[in-house]
Amino acid sequence: MNPLYRNDTPGQLPKSWYTASADVPPERPPLYGETKADVCIVGAGFTGLSAAWHLAQKGMDVVELDAHRPGFGASGRNGGQVGSGFNAGQTDLEKRYGRQMAQDLWALAEEAKADIRDLCANHIPEAQYKPGIAHGCYSAREAAEYADEAVHLAAQYGYDQVTPMDADAFRDLVKSPRYRGGILDHGAGHIHPLRYALGLARLAEDAGARLYDRSEVHDIVEGDTVLLRTNRGCVRAKHAILAGNGYLPNLTRTVAAKVMPINSFICATEPLGDRAAEILASDVAVADSKFVVSYYRMSEDNRFLFGGRESYGIGFPKDISTALIARMTHLFPQLKGVGVDYVWGGTLGITMTRLPAIQRVAPNILSGAGFSGHGVALSGLAGKVMAEAVAGQAGRFDTLAALKVPNFPGGPAMRAPLLTLAMSWYALRDRLGI
Repeated sequence: MNPLYRNDTPGQLPKSWYTASADVPPERPPLYGETKADVCIVGAGFTGLSAAWHLAQKGMDVVELDAHRPGFGASGRNGGQVGSGFNAGQTDLEKRYGRQMAQDLWALAEEAKADIRDLCANHIPEAQYKPGIAHGCYSAREAAEYADEAVHLAAQYGYDQVTPMDADAFRDLVKSPRYRGGILDHGAGHIHPLRYALGLARLAEDAGARLYDRSEVHDIVEGDTVLLRTNRGCVRAKHAILAGNGYLPNLTRTVAAKVMPINSFICATEPLGDRAAEILASDVAVADSKFVVSYYRMSEDNRFLFGGRESYGIGFPKDISTALIARMTHLFPQLKGVGVDYVWGGTLGITMTRLPAIQRVAPNILSGAGFSGHGVALSGLAGKVMAEAVAGQAGRFDTLAALKVPNFPGGPAMRAPLLTLAMSWYALRDRLGI
């Protein structure tokens, strides 16, 4: 079954702390009948909304279609971490692509963070951008590798925002007994992702884009004019942008071959009050070095927002809470017995290389997906550069499209079982500390 409908009620945002703490506007009407546009965008998350806003600012007639509503998918459910770079270190990217392309990619990723900071400061203050992401390591060897990367970033990229921390210093910041050191990236940050998505939707509409809710695209006909069909209508557009990420399986084989939907889950505790200082010494977000990463931060009302477990089937597990809370209390034993008020899940898109799949599906159809846990910043950047490409400036799009993202072996039917086998190995490796 399509992840668009497997785990959620049509048109309804999940029962998350994000939804409870956001000013959610009324649902927009769906698309009825036929309409024309310069550009039709499929998906109203960070990628699609960013593209819509930039295109509308350029004076283009933009239609955006979402099967549910803006912010419904991963953009409104994630950990809110505005991370630096890609899901690969710069040293690794240099080995794969050479120094010049690695520098170009770093510059784009830095722009992605700056865009979010500027938008929050000038247009979406309710998203509450706050600086700082710490990365925790489970061994001294991992901590040394992170420190080496920080030295490299400072020496070769002029990025001096990363502070390496030994075990004691990291434990003073992140009060878990499990970590053996880490880093603090002062140039990264975190936001309320749903408020940010809703703010982007407002900006896009104010600029002239037309947004339609409950308008799932089920068929795309390629041609000089692209035809996109929904259950109630259709759009004929000069260009199309596919921005559904993990919620866009099998609409086009080109995207489905490279992007696999997986699920991730988050819980929000009861407000901790002064006890929040027993978990984090300052208002930073945290991620760690496990392959199945744990990610967390405090909310504005001092709830602990903790995410960590994953699943690779379309459906959510019947019991999300037990394993997630066990993971949380393993890291922070002082939270045993704390009340948990919200638990929710969402679907993101990953690729084989954990680098985004930015593609030209057809001469006038572009796709951005597979951000693999780095989507808060990179997805908005993808929307921006796809808007540039539609407007005739494709250089930065081509830089991202040059990232090598192979197809998953075995196609959609085999990718989940193969990934599950791979994850069993990584889980064993994490337990053995190798």
